[in-house]
Amino acid sequence: MAEEQSSASAHRAPVAVQEHRSKAVAVIGVIVMVIGLVFAVAGVTTYIVVGQTLADEKITVSDDASHFAGDDVNDPFTAYVQANTIAKHAEKIANGKTYAELAQDDPRRDTVMTASFLRASLFTSVVAFGVAALVAVLGLVLVALGWAMRRLA
Repeated sequence: MAEEQSSASAHRAPVAVQEHRSKAVAVIGVIVMVIGLVFAVAGVTTYIVVGQTLADEKITVSDDASHFAGDDVNDPFTAYVQANTIAKHAEKIANGKTYAELAQDDPRRDTVMTASFLRASLFTSVVAFGVAALVAVLGLVLVALGWAMRRLA
C-alpha cells in the first residue's frame, strides 16, 4: 500500500510541474504576442510617417532619373533614385570631383556640399523605411511565435 501511494505521488508531481510549465509557456506566449503587436504597429506607423514627411517636402524625381521620373518622392524607391540622380548632377557640376576634392575657394563647392547633404537626407529616409519594415515584419514573426507557444501550452 505504501508502495502504491509512493508510486501515485511520483506520478502526480510531474503532472503538477507540467501544468505549471504549460501555464508559464502560455503567459510568455501572450507577452511575446503583445510585444509583436506593438512592434508591428510601430513599424507600420513609422513607415507611414516617414513617407508622409518625405511627401510633405514636395520633392519630385528629376526628369533625367533612371526610374520614376516626375514621380513624387514619398517611398524608399523614389528617394533612392532621386539621391542617385542628385549625385549624378553634382558630379557633372564638379567635373567628376567630390566636395572634398574641390578647392576651398571653388564657387561650385557650396552647390556640391548641398547636393551631398540632400543625398544624405534621402539615404537616411531609405534606411528609416528599411528599419520600419524590419520592425513590422519582426513584430508579425513575434505574434506568430507567441501564438505557437500558446498552442503548445
